[in-house]
Amino acid sequence: MVKVFKLKNILFATLAVILVTVLSLSVYFTGAYAVYFGNTPRLLPVYSVEREDKVVSISFDCAWGVDYTDEILNALKVSNVRATWFMVEFWTEKYEDYVKKINSAGHEIGTHSSTHSYMSKQNAEEIKLELTSSSEAIEKITEKKVELFRPPYGDYDDELIKTASELGYYSIQWDVDSLDWKDLSATDIAMRVINNVKNGSIILMHNNGLHTAEAVPIILETLKNKGFTFVPIGELIYRENYSIDGTGRQQPVK
Repeated sequence: MVKVFKLKNILFATLAVILVTVLSLSVYFTGAYAVYFGNTPRLLPVYSVEREDKVVSISFDCAWGVDYTDEILNALKVSNVRATWFMVEFWTEKYEDYVKKINSAGHEIGTHSSTHSYMSKQNAEEIKLELTSSSEAIEKITEKKVELFRPPYGDYDDELIKTASELGYYSIQWDVDSLDWKDLSATDIAMRVINNVKNGSIILMHNNGLHTAEAVPIILETLKNKGFTFVPIGELIYRENYSIDGTGRQQPVK
């Protein structure tokens, strides 16, 4: 009887380990993935993507002004690079002409919320309103469905990622931060990006950074010379059969 009892305990413990392992690699809710920190599951957005090819994405958050946006668009055009632009609703409404200009240039547009709030402090209904309202403002102008979402300030919790996923959005962060909003020099901004990019990186920049427009051509030319190519985030990420590790790196499940 003692041997049987011990065998049952060992079997139970083994099954528990297997269950935790499987859960840590599986879908959590509708498309959001749970990563286990200790015994606590946490939902993560996509910070970067596991790729064998040298493909990366450059993105611009749009919330304040348009002073340098034309220069950025011109630099992207010269380098034949399509980027992803995350727009706040009040920016979208104020600068409709720029939304049209960005869309017409073949770039991808995602939502950056409606009010640029700390969304981890919001409940599910407030989150839904932020996402649907901001997306509708963009879609009204572009006539294209919004599929990507970047939380303001990079601030998120499980409720935000879960709710966004249930609404059909891929939540996107970044693994390369240009810190262009700190008004660094163009050279400093460019070097921060160039020295940290790897296959599948997502680069964070802002459309109205003081020296962003000066840094963009340096970044694009240097990385292209290193063999990297650029695609919008929607073409970088995996849409199905993927997992996300503890660093937020999205990986294909084979």
